[in-house]
Amino acid sequence: MRANIWRVRPFSSLPASARRELLEIGPVWGRDIQRHRERVFEIYRPLLAGAPKAGVSVVRDVPYATHARQRLDVFRPQGARDADVVVFVHGGAFVRGDKRATPEIYDNVLYWFARQGCVGYNVEYRLAPESQYPGGASDVALAVAWVRSHARGHGGDPGRIFLIGHSAGATHAASYACDPVVRPAEGHGLAGLVLISGRLRADTRAENPNAAAVQAYFGADESRYEARSPVTHAASLDLPLFIAVAEHENPLLDVYGVEFLHRVAAARGRAPRFVQLRDHNHISIVAHFNTDEDALGREILEFVAGA
Repeated sequence: MRANIWRVRPFSSLPASARRELLEIGPVWGRDIQRHRERVFEIYRPLLAGAPKAGVSVVRDVPYATHARQRLDVFRPQGARDADVVVFVHGGAFVRGDKRATPEIYDNVLYWFARQGCVGYNVEYRLAPESQYPGGASDVALAVAWVRSHARGHGGDPGRIFLIGHSAGATHAASYACDPVVRPAEGHGLAGLVLISGRLRADTRAENPNAAAVQAYFGADESRYEARSPVTHAASLDLPLFIAVAEHENPLLDVYGVEFLHRVAAARGRAPRFVQLRDHNHISIVAHFNTDEDALGREILEFVAGA
């Protein structure tokens, strides 16, 4: 178990003025999450536009089911054969978000992993209120089943699928892996699970700026939230786990990440891999992928190699 690491040279790829701005945003992140989110996107836009992409072919909007949002993008490194597979699920507070939140984000995550030799899939899914619990996790199940069937054709190993979720995407990924309502009877088919800044407990607490969005997905009956929260089922998780949180999170997300960690650790008698990315915020923790600052990515690759 590791925690509170990588304070040295945060945002190292960015100009000094951008580094200072991000360090100033961090402590006040929760005061205006939407405005700060958009500013982080803008700060990283020019850097990611010029980031390395050579040697990676991309196929867009491949359907894994019939709904218009049940699509994924495939990132294949040149010469891939029996490669580890990364399936990434974006966030958006259950009611918004896209696999390409900007022309560069979240492509940057999959480009980085593909540049390290992994076959990557960037997954889109249905949103609330059209698709309520367990709709997002059910879409992850459909996407993983599709990847398992098609990975070999893209140069990936269907027995080495690593599911990575960010924010609401981490909620859906965790539900898929351990919630008995969603988890397939034949098993999840995953080699590992990475949860980044996930809302692993459903809540509508006053300090939760996305309380209305949580209700839109999990429903109005809060008596069901405990059963529908991934953290409730954490002890039953039966695969390698990596949890990452930012120092400056949306309120409570770091708490829920640690709670999930604790429940898994108590059930197993040992702690899974855990990191807190110091100085980063809820968006920069993924926006920085495919830049020279690659400590989190390297840590995930180490996790993948050991799984």
